[in-house]
Amino acid sequence: MKTFDNFLLNKNILRALADLGFIHPTKIQQEVIPYILKYDKDLIALSQTGTGKTAAFGIPIIQKIKLNIYHPQTLILCPTRELCLQITSDLRSLAKYIAIQIIPLYGGINIHKQIIYLKKDVHIIVGTPGRINDLIRRRKLSLYNIKYLILDEADEMLNMGFKEELDTIIQKLPKKRQSLLFSATMSTHINLIAKNYLINPIEIIIGEKNIGSNDVKHIYYVVNKTNNKYYTLKKIMDVNPNIYGIIFCQTRKKTKEIANSLIKDGYNADALYGDLTQFQRESVMTRFRNKTLQLLVATDVASRGLDVQDITHVINYNIPNESKLYVHRSGRTGRAGNSGISICILHTNKETRYLKEFEKKIGTSFQRITIPTDKEICEKQLLNFIDKVKNVSIDNKLLKIFLPKIENKLVSFNKEELIKRFFWLEFSRLFYIYKNSKDYKTAILYKSSSAVKIKKKCTHYLDKQKK
Repeated sequence: MKTFDNFLLNKNILRALADLGFIHPTKIQQEVIPYILKYDKDLIALSQTGTGKTAAFGIPIIQKIKLNIYHPQTLILCPTRELCLQITSDLRSLAKYIAIQIIPLYGGINIHKQIIYLKKDVHIIVGTPGRINDLIRRRKLSLYNIKYLILDEADEMLNMGFKEELDTIIQKLPKKRQSLLFSATMSTHINLIAKNYLINPIEIIIGEKNIGSNDVKHIYYVVNKTNNKYYTLKKIMDVNPNIYGIIFCQTRKKTKEIANSLIKDGYNADALYGDLTQFQRESVMTRFRNKTLQLLVATDVASRGLDVQDITHVINYNIPNESKLYVHRSGRTGRAGNSGISICILHTNKETRYLKEFEKKIGTSFQRITIPTDKEICEKQLLNFIDKVKNVSIDNKLLKIFLPKIENKLVSFNKEELIKRFFWLEFSRLFYIYKNSKDYKTAILYKSSSAVKIKKKCTHYLDKQKK
């Protein structure tokens, strides 16, 4: 198996890769890195989301930068602010031990601060088409020394209406340059971009065109009037207590509505959509990346560039109307060899037809799942909590100070009463939500087989602690 040492990279790049824990290149990196290092021809590289495309172009570009030229040599264009910031962060990590200046240029913040950055020595610019075009128009950004143009998710830039800006920017670039186009899917937009902006590009395709990751399981729920979409969404949250995921909605209005409803109902959620200020967007994304935010409700546009590890679930509250959009959404999970689950919540025949088309186009079978019962949810939540109790790390020295008073307070309760109060304190909200539904009875808690399992686990744990 190849390692990054096989590419004859700068020792400082190898040192940065070691710091990041990167030893073996991914498939796209194995193909792209040596090509960019050796050749100056244009390139189209297609690979599934989460396969390391940023490092695939970032590593060789950093190696080829001439440090003694203090003008922008590389321009990386991407569709959104989030992706712009993510690429910048990744490149800075790769160039950690090299004196390369990399700056992000995007809308939503004060342009005058970015103009000040441009007056300093800059080697690589990462930007969105709107802001780059604005800086060119103001004559604050010159591209005469650009040797490498990288278009990341270029099809989405056209989807978002940036064709005019792209045309203007590329007209300002030197004719003699290397243009590199990266995407997760092949579309008519990619063909158009290749025709207009690239010269006889070669193609590097990892996997099949427009095919989703094999590490993602695709499932769907069908809802009716009784079990509406939002009610089903909450059940999905509750039956997966350790979920760390993204919920996709079709519009900004629906995104705000769902996020506000989840927050009101006590879920750890927030929204990401186009109307947020840059400060608000960065605040939401920082919390999500730090995992202090469990659920992110987002639109397709706002979610572009979300390179967040360990996402367990992607939930399509509104199913997209194109297979390539579904591939982008589901690609947020199942990254870097991890497994993930992509869920669709279907209500209309039209949504069901879209799903059947996705199965054909992306070569993936979707499994229909029954909406979880309230009993299943309560059992899953309770048993998950027991597992947390069992695995918690206790500071015995600190606790020892308070134990006598605690034991004195609880001396009047027998084991069963203590278990009841222990769980009711933690789960009363959940019980009250489901207690009036058709498939839930309060008696289930201590008479059903699930309750027996719970009581056995609790009793075993308490007996073990006494010993």
